[in-house]
Amino acid sequence: MKNFKGKVLFLNRSDINTDEIIPAKYLTEITKEALKPFTLEDLKLDSFNPKTDLSGKAAIITRANFGCGSSREHAPWALEVNGINAVIAENFARIFRQNMYNCGMLAIELPKDKIEYLFGKYSGKETEIDIDVNSGSFTITSCGASEKISFEIDGFSKALVEAEGWVGYADKKY
Repeated sequence: MKNFKGKVLFLNRSDINTDEIIPAKYLTEITKEALKPFTLEDLKLDSFNPKTDLSGKAAIITRANFGCGSSREHAPWALEVNGINAVIAENFARIFRQNMYNCGMLAIELPKDKIEYLFGKYSGKETEIDIDVNSGSFTITSCGASEKISFEIDGFSKALVEAEGWVGYADKKY
């Protein structure tokens, strides 16, 4: 299973689309590694710099409808090659969400009030997360304080994460 522990990147906007995650002009690249330097380069947010803010992060906490736009596996791949294996949002575009799970990554959905709470308490601070897929919870830590937050994941998505994606799952089952 992938690593779901590390520093958190807060992206304070809804409707971050796949073209902002990885611009279409890079879809001709033939390796995931080639996508790495271009991840989130077209995302325009106040005080966000993808060249410096993405490095060393393991998870993203963001708003609603993350991954909308064109369906492409390249968007989760670009996050994955940068060490980001989990995104926590109010909700996701359906195909993006499934592509995350197909890659063995987590797309965790939380109610809007819980996302608001996380932004209010932790955004702008050095924050770490440790996600326990088996218990359906994560521990978020900042400024010496920690708390556990529960989430739900369906059985098939959990199986995909445990197998590190669709290929690993298919190898075990077929």
